[in-house]
Amino acid sequence: MTGSTPRQGGTERRRGDDMTDSLGSDPITGRRRGVAAAGKTSRVRMSAAQRREQLISIARQIFAERGFDATSIEEVASRAKVSKPVVYEHFGGKEGLYAVVVDREVRSLLDRITTALTAGHPRELLEQAALTLLTYIEEETSGFRVLVRESPLMSATGNFSSVMNDVAHQVEHILGAEFSSRGYDPKLAELYAQALVGMVALTGRWWLEVRRPPKETVAAHLVNLAWNGLSHLEAKPGLITLRGR
Repeated sequence: MTGSTPRQGGTERRRGDDMTDSLGSDPITGRRRGVAAAGKTSRVRMSAAQRREQLISIARQIFAERGFDATSIEEVASRAKVSKPVVYEHFGGKEGLYAVVVDREVRSLLDRITTALTAGHPRELLEQAALTLLTYIEEETSGFRVLVRESPLMSATGNFSSVMNDVAHQVEHILGAEFSSRGYDPKLAELYAQALVGMVALTGRWWLEVRRPPKETVAAHLVNLAWNGLSHLEAKPGLITLRGR
């Protein structure tokens, strides 16, 4: 029995490598407990998937703060407390990391807006689109900043403009039917859809910086301008400045 005691104590010390030990002296060795264990548990080992998510989250924040050009792999690694090769292993480089961040934001914003556009009435549709975009800006400010920042890597299918184009196409189908029922040329629905969505998008970028008035008020005024304008459309509008020529 006496010979087995040190081995049991050694086993407990090895177990203590992965858990926090209570402070005090080991009756066998006389050493302070918890010192070695605390040192080894100060950094929690992440799985590959967890590390990847951590790097994406950190990079998203830095890209939002500084933009693509001013962001470095060194800073991403430093904030994550890992070496640069770890970042390269997951994403291949800054371009790959940026592409993942942007793709996620594009899908997130588009999913939000697509899910929100459930109304059949054009006015309610405008309200939903405006309020959803402003809510995204409010809740996911860093993500929105990433999307609207210019970057040499932005593609036609992976930026804020691409999201707004997708939304405009959805609005176009609803406006087309509305135009036909009111005697307007349905072929112009695409033009009006782009104009309406563009108005909301540009106002959203302005509201990103000022954050006043409240988003509900901003959405209401956007809809007021858009809807009352749509309600009094001229069948064949012309430019006053060209009438005398």
